[in-house]
Amino acid sequence: MRLALMQAYKNLGQTKDNPSVGCVIVKNNSVIGAGQTSINGRPHAEFNAITFAKDEVKNTDLYVTLEPCSNYGKTPPCVNLISKKRIKKVFFSVLDPDPLSYKKSIAFFKKKKIKIKKNILYSEIKNFYKSYFKYKKNNLPFVTAKIAISNDFFTKDRRNKWITNFYARSRGHYIRSSCDSILSTSKTILDDNSKLTCRIPGLENRSPSRIILDKNLMIPLKSSVFKTSKKHNTIIFFNRFNKSKIKYLKKNKVKLFYAPLEQDGNFDLKKILIKIKKFGFSRLLVESGTSLIKNLLSNNLIDDFYLFQSKTFLKKNGKKSFKSIFNIYLKRKKKNYIKVNLFGDKLIYFNIKNV
Repeated sequence: MRLALMQAYKNLGQTKDNPSVGCVIVKNNSVIGAGQTSINGRPHAEFNAITFAKDEVKNTDLYVTLEPCSNYGKTPPCVNLISKKRIKKVFFSVLDPDPLSYKKSIAFFKKKKIKIKKNILYSEIKNFYKSYFKYKKNNLPFVTAKIAISNDFFTKDRRNKWITNFYARSRGHYIRSSCDSILSTSKTILDDNSKLTCRIPGLENRSPSRIILDKNLMIPLKSSVFKTSKKHNTIIFFNRFNKSKIKYLKKNKVKLFYAPLEQDGNFDLKKILIKIKKFGFSRLLVESGTSLIKNLLSNNLIDDFYLFQSKTFLKKNGKKSFKSIFNIYLKRKKKNYIKVNLFGDKLIYFNIKNV
């Protein structure tokens, strides 16, 4: 099952409205097939594992991270394929929360005399599917936030563009590759000329769709996000009209959506997130300065949080401290240090909301 979970991780964030599922087929205690949900959600993991198995799958054991689907959609149900191929045993971890599939495979397999066992690696795999559970049960996307700070909690260095080292930044790009959308602000774009893409060799095509809050349409047309908008899906939420700029942006494939402001002069973030979910996005990564992250945390709109902390103390060269936000919203949350070598920098994961 852990091998199946490793398969599921491969396309996390790349399967649209379908969950990323991993599947492994075992014969005589040897793995003869493995697969994951394909990019954009189809074919499913079970189909891929069976199709690309290196041996006959009759009388084999099938391990899959999520309950196999039982409904006819754009493809036939996986339970039918499993039965047709005369697989002997099915092991899965968690039940599919989709009402079209929930618990239905159990009755199907019992009728077909296929042995089943569930709840293997349950806690670990349930945590993996946090975003999918929320997608099925909530009108908001699953929101992950990340920020980089110095050892003394500053988010800006007066001398350098980067707070953390190359290895920490690369890990941040990897996190981008597991999300289908990324949210930032015009201020962040203006400060950093951010591209908001994944630039790990081999994963460039897994860059998330870019969503930017730019209420006054302040981002210059020469910014990197607009230079690459024909290649990377780019969405702008705005409030103040600028006809010539809007015309130029639309010509460059940028999608623009008008959104009203609250009394404090800012967007209603919950309404923005609901809109993002309606666009079809389920895993949203927030990369911005402290203001947006503070607003999201204070409104209980963030599900989990990645804090990259440099080994460097900036002292008088640091600005925009994150310490008060950390103390109020993160200090008491469950955390763990992710065991990855960042050559002195640290990556701390905070579980803001339980499954």
